[in-house]
Amino acid sequence: MDKKWKVIALWVLPITIVILITWQILGSATNNQVNQTASSSASRTAPVGKISYGRFLDYVESGRVTSVDIYEGGRNAIVESVDPEIDNRVQRLRVDLPGLAPELISSLKEEGISFDIHPPKTAPAGIGILGNLLFPLILIGGLILLSRRSNSMPGGPGQAMQFGKTKARFAMEAQTGVKFDDVAGVNEAKQDLEEVVTFLKQPERFTSVGAQIPRGVLLVGPPGTGKTLLAKAIAGEAGVPFFSLSGSEFVEMFVGVGASRVRDLFKRAKENSPCLIFIDEIDAVGRQRGAGIGGGNDEREQTLNQLLTEMDGFEGNSGIIIIAATNRPDVLDSALMRPGRFDRQVTVDAPDISGRLSILKVHSRNKKLEKDLTLESIARRTPGFTGADLANLLNEAAILTARRRKNKIGLSEIDDAVDRIIAGMEGTPLVDGRSKRLIAYHEVGHALIGSLVKDHDPVQKVTVIPRGQAQGLTWFSPDDDQTLISRAQLKARIMGALGGRAAEDIIFGREEVTTGAGGDVQMVASMARQMVTRFGMSSLGPVSLEGDSQEVFVGRSLMNTSDISEEISKQIDEQVRSIVKKCYDETLELVAKNRSAMDKLVEILIEKETMDGDEFCKILSNYTDIPEKDRFIPVLPDPEK
Repeated sequence: MDKKWKVIALWVLPITIVILITWQILGSATNNQVNQTASSSASRTAPVGKISYGRFLDYVESGRVTSVDIYEGGRNAIVESVDPEIDNRVQRLRVDLPGLAPELISSLKEEGISFDIHPPKTAPAGIGILGNLLFPLILIGGLILLSRRSNSMPGGPGQAMQFGKTKARFAMEAQTGVKFDDVAGVNEAKQDLEEVVTFLKQPERFTSVGAQIPRGVLLVGPPGTGKTLLAKAIAGEAGVPFFSLSGSEFVEMFVGVGASRVRDLFKRAKENSPCLIFIDEIDAVGRQRGAGIGGGNDEREQTLNQLLTEMDGFEGNSGIIIIAATNRPDVLDSALMRPGRFDRQVTVDAPDISGRLSILKVHSRNKKLEKDLTLESIARRTPGFTGADLANLLNEAAILTARRRKNKIGLSEIDDAVDRIIAGMEGTPLVDGRSKRLIAYHEVGHALIGSLVKDHDPVQKVTVIPRGQAQGLTWFSPDDDQTLISRAQLKARIMGALGGRAAEDIIFGREEVTTGAGGDVQMVASMARQMVTRFGMSSLGPVSLEGDSQEVFVGRSLMNTSDISEEISKQIDEQVRSIVKKCYDETLELVAKNRSAMDKLVEILIEKETMDGDEFCKILSNYTDIPEKDRFIPVLPDPEK
């Protein structure tokens, strides 16, 4: 039923019920009024008194009654009697009868008294029957309508029998609109998943050499790296029935519902074998059993047990391939991760510079770029960006281009979009004053140390324009290959982070340092402690001194116990302070030695508000020698090929 007619029905029903009730009440009142009118019409000729029923019987026996008119089915009567005391004057009297009794009729006949029975005047019989039947019929129909409407609503009474049914979206031939050509930057993962599609399309190619189709593929990687996109590409390429759902759709408030949904899902999958099942965010249901204080979630654990049984249990599930995605593999149950359930674990990491270039080619198909803007420059500008970040970057740049009433995306829009994604929206620049000068010295201090320390990343941009919660920012362009970091690089990063505090200390004095370096100090403490406890880069030797810091909810120890003694813990604190102090002393020395260069750079920065790395280094080179940076320059693929 259309929504409009449902609304009309809900209004018509109560109005009809009110009309019928009113009709019944008014009909009853009308009948009473008709009877009363009929009984009184006979007494209009003379005054009518009233006598009791007993006295009326006495009048009948004494022969004083001459006629009786009975009304309302024997409930009352009009009596004509003769009064011998007043010259046999005829009186009309009213009497209430107990009913139309046979004894009364017999007495009247014996005494020779004429009587007449007047039937009650009522509405036509058909209308009365219709009114009596119509009200309950409409009431029952309305209740049925409301019941059906509530059953169709999610969680309604009629949905009780649907709790155990799977909520998976099913497509006989999945048309997601995504192919493997639309997925870039994850070539290794694509190769593994392309084999899964080949397994489904050409199984004899593998079975001829004794290979078995994998039962499950687990996609692991940070958010935004393209795990769900890969699953869509598999669905678009495979050409087999495809089920897709989220891990949270298994779990309900009632225990046993999730397990029932798992059974129903695999039952439907077996009926459509061979097929694919994609479970997004499987950690919602596959979390380690027995996790948390006082035990785990019984509903989730029953659901996981049923999932384990269906994937590789007594019956098996030949012809069904399960693809799952998660960014938390550390919380998954070990029984779920073993071969036979998830035979392959495909890591989908953030892309390197070549991968970013491939992703940018995909997302820039419908974007208009200026001739001097190349995708290679954007790829070099965005280390650490995932596929989702790059798509968002180009979209933000397109929005800025439209806002500025340009026809094509330029380098300035890309730079502003990168800054907005990393640091937040641009704020209102500060008016030239002491605060702006202090922020300028702080940021120039970072950039100065980053430029003069050989193992530090080169400066990319310095600005005193607020972004997000930061009043000023200094960007560095890190090497794209950051898998291995040396001790010299860690010390250089500590010195670069302390450059802002050192500049405040040298220029304004120890008593005038501000809270602006709060985040820098926290980062310095973290890096120095990791050098001592995790990486063995201190005089304590190459040993790991870090305690177990696993979370309680993962099902591990409640107390984060540590195997180190109090004496070693004290030595760790001393080593951390020693590393930070040594780095800070070297930073202070560099800032003091290059005070004149810093003053000049601050004046230019206050005037221009933003300086790029090349301009900064060019001005700094007029005052001191800048060490040559050892940079890894990756060879990018030819964009024409």
